[in-house]
Amino acid sequence: MKRDAMDKRLGARNPFAKIDKTVVLQEARAFSETPINVKKCRLIITKIIYMLLQGETIGRTEATECFFAVTKLFQSKDEALRRLVLLAIQCLCKLADDVIIVISSLTKDMTGREELYKAPAIRALRRITDSELLQTIERYMKQAIVAKSSAVASAALVSSVHLLKQSPEVIRRWANEIQEAVSHDHPMVQYHALVLLYHIRSSDRLAVNKLVQKYSKSGLRSPLALCYLIRIAAKLIAEDDSGSDHPLYSFINSCLRNRSEMVVYEAASALVNLPKTSGSDLSTAVSTLQSYLSSPKPSLRFAAVRTLNKISTTHPEVVINCNVDLETLITDQNRSIATLAITTLLKTGGESSVERLMKQISSFVSEISDEFKIVVIEAIRSLCVRYPRKHATMMNFLSKMLRDDGGFEFKKAIVNTIITIIEENTEAKKYGLMHLCEFIEDCEHSALAAKVLHLLGKEAASTSNPQRYIRYIYNRVILEKTRVRAAAVTALAKLGASCPQLRPSIEVLLSRCKLDNDDEVRDRATYYLTTLRTNQQNVISNYVSNNLQVSVQGLERCLEAYVHGNDFSKPFDLKQVPVSSVPITSAADRKRSSLSVDAGVSTPSAAAAKKEEKKASRQDIYAEQLAAVPQFSHIGPLFKSSSPIELTEAETEYSVTCIKHTFGNHIVLQFDCCNTLNDQLLENVMVELEPTDDAGWVIERTIPLAALPYSVKGTTYILLGMPDDGGITGSFTTTLKFQVKDVDPTTGEPESDEHYDDTYALEDLDISVSDHIQPFSKANFSAAWDQLGTENEVDETFSLPNQATLPEAVANLIKCIGLGACERSDRVPEGKSSHTLLLAGQFRGGIEILSRVRLALDPQDQTVNMNLIVRSEDNAVSELVAAVVA
Repeated sequence: MKRDAMDKRLGARNPFAKIDKTVVLQEARAFSETPINVKKCRLIITKIIYMLLQGETIGRTEATECFFAVTKLFQSKDEALRRLVLLAIQCLCKLADDVIIVISSLTKDMTGREELYKAPAIRALRRITDSELLQTIERYMKQAIVAKSSAVASAALVSSVHLLKQSPEVIRRWANEIQEAVSHDHPMVQYHALVLLYHIRSSDRLAVNKLVQKYSKSGLRSPLALCYLIRIAAKLIAEDDSGSDHPLYSFINSCLRNRSEMVVYEAASALVNLPKTSGSDLSTAVSTLQSYLSSPKPSLRFAAVRTLNKISTTHPEVVINCNVDLETLITDQNRSIATLAITTLLKTGGESSVERLMKQISSFVSEISDEFKIVVIEAIRSLCVRYPRKHATMMNFLSKMLRDDGGFEFKKAIVNTIITIIEENTEAKKYGLMHLCEFIEDCEHSALAAKVLHLLGKEAASTSNPQRYIRYIYNRVILEKTRVRAAAVTALAKLGASCPQLRPSIEVLLSRCKLDNDDEVRDRATYYLTTLRTNQQNVISNYVSNNLQVSVQGLERCLEAYVHGNDFSKPFDLKQVPVSSVPITSAADRKRSSLSVDAGVSTPSAAAAKKEEKKASRQDIYAEQLAAVPQFSHIGPLFKSSSPIELTEAETEYSVTCIKHTFGNHIVLQFDCCNTLNDQLLENVMVELEPTDDAGWVIERTIPLAALPYSVKGTTYILLGMPDDGGITGSFTTTLKFQVKDVDPTTGEPESDEHYDDTYALEDLDISVSDHIQPFSKANFSAAWDQLGTENEVDETFSLPNQATLPEAVANLIKCIGLGACERSDRVPEGKSSHTLLLAGQFRGGIEILSRVRLALDPQDQTVNMNLIVRSEDNAVSELVAAVVA
């Protein structure tokens, strides 16, 4: 009661907060009274609309009764009540039956003399009209589109955008009227007409190009329409991948001189987001954004600094000129602007300014939300990559933030940043691990504690004093939840596997864990304790240090096939299970990834990681798709899938990409095809292979695609059998073969049953050694290397020409061989002239491959001298991998 009284005094009470649906529907009977009580009916309709907009569910019978009661108010002469009636019809028409009865009344309002009723009547008609009824009111809709009233024209255009989804052929007939509406005096009508015109032509790339070229020269007066035109032009430039060479680039550049601040910002934002834009091309856009940094409008300052933050990720040298203006924004009253300004300075400032910027951040970081704190943390991560010598300052700042209050995402961002710093900079490992150990002492998030424990088990052994971390790990076994206790047991075991001198003490602690209340913790402790007590390094390495690197879904499929096969004479072979693939990226790519910070609330890397956690891997998806094809049921489990290979150039009549799927004794070629001609229907589509050499490949089966309509992707397969002589490489010429039927571009229906055969030449396709190798990583490479021994070792020395840097040579070598880097050996420290690369993978058939590569750079000749040592379980495989480089 006190709160209600306070609400009354403040005037903040909602008069509809406690309305009852049953009471309101009973009150709707007042609509049938004569004479009509206008004031009462207005209040009742307002209550009905409020209920529906708040998500209140109304039964179909109740909605129908209410709908027809509302329609009786069409006889009222009160303007406000009539507009409420039209709004109520829009809300009820999808819930009630027989709503078609009001079309005549709505059409009368739409064509009547009262301008006040026309726009809401059009919007109500849009919700009721279907494809058949649309043709009956087509004439009225055309008249409304070209009406002088801006409200009527906008209502008709927006309604047409919605109707385009269900009746595209009818809306396309209104093109002349829509083009006339683009020349309307009112800016909103111009915008809505341009949007509708684009949606009509969006499937025809040439028509969209003509649309942009036409209106970029005509000089649209509407700022909103110009912004939309800029977005269309930017999309066309990005699709062509041509950058500043595109004809439409000059149009976007000219919009930087527009009188509207909205258009200028849109043009600058489009220019900086183009995929192929150099630093020199960005200078004009950056200078424009710089002028907005001193604007009195907070929205302009925020937009400018947010966009500059994005640019500083890829072109920090261009933003350096804005640093003076950015420093003035650090004290801005809007903390969002101040946060973005400081993070931009962190990415563009020099090494000498790091301490000063950190102090300025500390002064206001407690006042901003967790979302913007994450932006600051991501900027610090990129700064650590650029200035590794400043890791102590940044670690101290991050550790203080860890002790502050915050949500899960905030703490997770800090932990991930510290982990990244540890992985990139070995000197920061000691400080980083200690900060994380202190954090898990009172961490309330089990997922983060488990992640830190996993890191301790992996990294603590490589520190100068690994025994100091045992206390922190074992404390979690005593004090934490089941998930954290299980992770702590695993961390202890990994530490004991890597440090033989600590193993007796760790075995004592693991034996105590066997008394835990949870079976998961007890089972882990028993398993690891038994393995460690064998004192066999190869067993400990395989079952503790190096995790089982198999696809979980692939393991499930293979086990299911083994159980249902009813052949238990042979034990289950783990080597037939597909290996879990790891991404192979160069050090430069990874550095760009760590530097890429979205200037908004969250980072793309975090969003991508979240998606990867929830979704299956690409190879598991392919395995499921191929398993559903009956013709491939006999070829066994999928070993590896390649990345898509483009067999056609961009902007061609037909688009074809190939994915190579490697199995035990077969390769499946998946050809994803797309027809870009709207007047053709392709049938019986297949790809014809012709080997360029006598490699012995056998085409066992071709699965054609029955039909390929316009703009619909389809897939055709070819099953290749491995050569009998043991060869694994080959080269093929490819040709797309199909039958063509002419179709009506608007409906997609064939004009006749006649067809003709046609072909289309594609790019050549190669099968290489890397298609038979699945990369993975070994946590303890030296133990695995010693375990394989020298029996099948191949030692070769090569000279790699045209290699300017060691990171470039490492990236090219990994791509050529197809193995995965271990122990972060693909990260070459700056300034080094020699490096050792550790590689691991599995050859088709479950044959493990390890390689140790010593690289030495000769900067004068731009060559890299390389000593390649390959070990595997089969000497022929070792020689094959070594021969790839030759």
